[in-house]
Amino acid sequence: MATINFGGTMERVVTRKEFPITKARRVLKGETIAIIGYGVQGPAQALNLKDNGFKVIIGQAKSFRRDWNRAKKDGWIPGKTLFDIEEAVRRGTIIQMLVSDAAQKTIWPAVRKNLKPGSALYFSHGFSIVYKSQTRVVPPPDVDVIMIAPKGSGTSVRRNFLSGAGINSSYAVHQDATGRAEQRCIAVGIGIGSGYLFPTTFEHEVYSDLTGERGVLMGALAGVMDAQYKVLRENGHTPSEAFNETVEELTQSLIRLVDERGMDWMFSNCSATAQRGALDWKPRFKDAVLPVFRKLYKSVKAGHETRRVISACGKPNYQQMLDKELSAIGNSEMWLAGKAVRSLRPANAPKAKGRSAKGTSGRGSN
Repeated sequence: MATINFGGTMERVVTRKEFPITKARRVLKGETIAIIGYGVQGPAQALNLKDNGFKVIIGQAKSFRRDWNRAKKDGWIPGKTLFDIEEAVRRGTIIQMLVSDAAQKTIWPAVRKNLKPGSALYFSHGFSIVYKSQTRVVPPPDVDVIMIAPKGSGTSVRRNFLSGAGINSSYAVHQDATGRAEQRCIAVGIGIGSGYLFPTTFEHEVYSDLTGERGVLMGALAGVMDAQYKVLRENGHTPSEAFNETVEELTQSLIRLVDERGMDWMFSNCSATAQRGALDWKPRFKDAVLPVFRKLYKSVKAGHETRRVISACGKPNYQQMLDKELSAIGNSEMWLAGKAVRSLRPANAPKAKGRSAKGTSGRGSN
């Protein structure tokens, strides 16, 4: 492992340089990786592993025609590389549980009865193992239980793989029955194209992941955008102006500066007026939301969030309910305005580039 200084704290991470794809292939020689579920993470991880030279098969319920047909479209062949879930588990030596968290509870009995001693049970989320009192997912003692959790959606995992960048992933070993669990785990992590791998535990992964999704990554971001857009519209600003100031400038300019070199870099590349205002208001927003984040983390740790997921996502009409909720977002004025704004972007517009850390960006120099 490489030791890296993360803001004054030393952490050990696994890079592609020290664990190259050739080593991953040696570690997994003779293994058959069975991807269970071809929905969100399944296609990306399966195709990345296949492209990297590993033996991969798919386990997908035929009743989910959309996912079954998607697998066929991607080149998986029924009876050769595409099977029902039970058959895929029987054929596999590394069983990647990539159906939704709620669905893992449903399919677990079928998976459990077909697991072979010495197999590896792989997850990309700590959900089912950590909240076993709710999911009833309790692996037998004669299998490895490992996790690779990419820090991005399936779409990003595949897109970044194709670009060569990769998505950073956490990894963990919950149970080592073979003495090879960690090597198998890291090898698969390299195989799916991870940028680098950092160690965690199943508990830490699920607590941070559920908090992040409900917080900064999705829930809080969407809520803050809605609030600012609403205030601007209430005060007479047009939909185009409100959307550009709320979303477009963030996604097309500022967040790219944060990605490039950090928040201080982004602040340094904005006008003096924007910079001063951001520095003054940042503590106020932090004070406002800190109690909410503490409440959120407690809810995650206590299992309330997982109980909600299992209850809601397990309902027969959940897809219809979800479509209705997502449609309400997509058809809101803000996101209809966003659709119009995106349609006006130059077809081959260059990506935003920051200037020197002491310069100013295209926002002006107020």
